[in-house]
Amino acid sequence: MARQWVSLVLLLLLATGCGQFEVISDPDKVEVLHGKQNHIIEFWHTYSDEETRLLEDKLVPEFERQYPAIQVKTVRQTSNEELKNTLIARASSMRGPDAVRMDIVWVPEFLSKGLLVPLNPFPEFESIRNKLRGEVMDIGLNQGQYFSLPMNINTKIAIYNRKLLNKANLSEPPSSLEAAFKLAREHYFTIGVSGLDTWSTLPYIHSLGGELTNETYTKSSGYLNGPGTIRAVERLLSLYKEGTIENSILTGDGDNWDGVKGGNVLMMDDGPWFYSVFNGQALDKAIQTTIRTPMPHDNGPASIIGGENLVIMKGSKQPEDAWIFVKWLTGVEAQLVMAQTGLIPSNMDAYKALTYQEGSYIQPYVEALDYAFVRPPLKNWTKIDEVYTRYMRNIFQGDLSVVEGLTRAAAEIDGLLIGPDH
Repeated sequence: MARQWVSLVLLLLLATGCGQFEVISDPDKVEVLHGKQNHIIEFWHTYSDEETRLLEDKLVPEFERQYPAIQVKTVRQTSNEELKNTLIARASSMRGPDAVRMDIVWVPEFLSKGLLVPLNPFPEFESIRNKLRGEVMDIGLNQGQYFSLPMNINTKIAIYNRKLLNKANLSEPPSSLEAAFKLAREHYFTIGVSGLDTWSTLPYIHSLGGELTNETYTKSSGYLNGPGTIRAVERLLSLYKEGTIENSILTGDGDNWDGVKGGNVLMMDDGPWFYSVFNGQALDKAIQTTIRTPMPHDNGPASIIGGENLVIMKGSKQPEDAWIFVKWLTGVEAQLVMAQTGLIPSNMDAYKALTYQEGSYIQPYVEALDYAFVRPPLKNWTKIDEVYTRYMRNIFQGDLSVVEGLTRAAAEIDGLLIGPDH
């Protein structure tokens, strides 16, 4: 009996004396002493190994030091269609992560499906917006509301093999794309183009005077099948047929990186990841082996802009905390940390603060942004890219003439531009 009374007293003491505690029913809220709560936000990203190391070892700990009530759970993903479909499905059922760093070309599609949280209502939005690069900030703009913040940008440049240039008695790369083609043909060198999709070929199309759409992205007919684009594609096709452009443009199975490093390919175009995967002596060798320059831009901007934007997903349990985190990631401090990996800041103050050692591989990428273009911020961009790639393959396989292939592609793209999901 006495033992029962002791047990009852203990239960009463636990019930009254420990009133600050409760059963945790929400896994995103961790109860701590004195009724204060730590909120957990989930952040999905597709950073590389080195970028992930900096995120997890430097950025997240520093953020949590500055904002101790917020804990960040980072989840690394692979950037592909499966990830996009997973995010769409989870956000549609209100089960998505709180924040995501996603490819800029995905933003308009997610926006059109109503899966992103508008950012304008959050504190300090206008001051943050004004500090970020305008052309990529506008990718998330719809009817006066912004739905994303640019985290980082990238572009592609022309990368030449130094020994092959020296063999042709040149110490600097050719000043135009046509000059590069002429050099390759005369010396039986080759050019490496990684595929026939928009990301791979539009820099060449633009450099040669072609276009995909009009300036307002409302019409492709007359542009994709206009005289400038027809000439550009005919030129690329001719070079492919004679072997000056590597077969990998059609097969997609070549390794242009190894080709340039090994002295088998005169020129290719690629982003800073060509170098960022190396370190130490391997990086030094890659830099010494190559000469880097912005894509020739005789006919206007020719370097294509890529990058990732930060979004808050529909269904976020902690949107205010997610905003604090994504806002913080666009600040100068965080941007300069990630710039160590070759990512170019979207924050203009951080961008202007960048410093490079002489011979740095990053400098030409920064210069190229002055002559770069953004892929059209269209909800149907994935479908447009698929149409473009399919007809380019038909052309290079010899199934369709250049004029017929581009005309058919332009007509299909017109339908995607004027449809309800434009």
